[in-house]
Amino acid sequence: MEKDNRFLATEPVGRLLFRLAIPTIAAQLINMLYNIVDRIYIGHLPGGGDLALTGVGVCLPIILFVSAFSALVSASGAPRASIFMGKGDTDSASRTMGGCFSLQVVVSVVLTAVILIWNEPILLAFGATPETIEYASSYMGVYAFGTIFVELTLGMNAYITAQGFAGTGMLTVLIGAIINIILDPVFIFILDLGVRGAALATVISQGISCVWVVAFLSSGKSILRLKLSNMSIIPSLVLPCLALGIAPFVMQASESIISVCFNTSLRKYGSNIAVGSMTILSSVMQFAMMPLQGLSQGAQPISSYNFGAGNVSRVKEVFRFLLLSSVIYSTALWALIMLFPQVFAGIFTPKPELISYAARAMRVYCGAMLLFGVQIACQMTFVSLGNARASAIVAIVRKFVLLIPLIYIMPAVFTQNQAMAVYAAEPVADVIAVTFTAILFARQFNSAMRELEWQVYLSSYQNKEDNSNGQLK
Repeated sequence: MEKDNRFLATEPVGRLLFRLAIPTIAAQLINMLYNIVDRIYIGHLPGGGDLALTGVGVCLPIILFVSAFSALVSASGAPRASIFMGKGDTDSASRTMGGCFSLQVVVSVVLTAVILIWNEPILLAFGATPETIEYASSYMGVYAFGTIFVELTLGMNAYITAQGFAGTGMLTVLIGAIINIILDPVFIFILDLGVRGAALATVISQGISCVWVVAFLSSGKSILRLKLSNMSIIPSLVLPCLALGIAPFVMQASESIISVCFNTSLRKYGSNIAVGSMTILSSVMQFAMMPLQGLSQGAQPISSYNFGAGNVSRVKEVFRFLLLSSVIYSTALWALIMLFPQVFAGIFTPKPELISYAARAMRVYCGAMLLFGVQIACQMTFVSLGNARASAIVAIVRKFVLLIPLIYIMPAVFTQNQAMAVYAAEPVADVIAVTFTAILFARQFNSAMRELEWQVYLSSYQNKEDNSNGQLK
């Protein structure tokens, strides 16, 4: 394993990007197994699998909201740590990581208490019905105890990837996923724990992953060391991380609000089958997004490190590779979904009626997915360069300015099939959001590169002056 991460500035960009991105993409896909495997098993429960699936689907917004805090507090500090490392300031990078770790523990304790105290009221507010509340409450009541494991695993694993150890980061989720796959059928069917068993399997597997992450970051193998002396919460280091974390936090946390909006609107214009289909569609969308996020996370340490080092041409080259790769992937997946929606829907349920309905809805809901590679590449590059304001703007515009209002506007305008009009809010929002993001990115990125070139020039000029003065003396 490489102890020195200067290879981020020297290795050919294309090869390096895929070297870091492939294990990161694999990690993201494996991570999907935590929720998807649960849903597959739960959807096949004898006697009430469809209601159980819908109930667990109601838990998804809360789980996404909990996970979003890892992006706000810990994962958002990883790009800043990479920038510090690019400047040669490893001490500030380590203190950034340690401060974020301590704050993440505090946040995890608060979130656990909130979920346990207000379990059922929160679930009812997020769309649970009298038929599904029992399943949702059972799942969430167990899952809450694993909150700290989820937070630390997702948040601190970003620091492993930020140092260039993408393979180790992949092992974090691989270990947990394998344990989860093994424990799920044991707890759900053999021990007859149902949805509680699915949640318990997830908690145990995340706990083991958490131990792995903390052990690695505390060891001599890590460039950044997690130790007590670095765990003070220093505002000058942690607060900029929180500012940068607003965008990924909004992206993830808003999924909770959006899920509520979709579920309430679909319940009004459709039925339980429409809400159940939304659970399947959100799972497919997660599947689509995870590799894109993995690809961008693989590019993040390269962009951040070279931005900190003042290597303008390399930062530009990384973005070009990231954009091209993201667009190719999103277009290929869009084509598969448009051609074979029944295959994707059939993964989550054996019921023909639900498969048929979800397949029709999927073609509508994922209609503009091919454009999303542009959105992710631009948005995550904002984060990599530490541009908190721009990354927050594009996240807020897509979710709050466009998508949420469209969920209610579309069925009011297209009254012939109002349930399908609700699903159509997603592609309409995507087209507008991608256009806005591309225009903003072109302006902000070019400005940032010009400023960086000027800083490099001034630094080079100052060094020449210092050398000249030294020779005169």
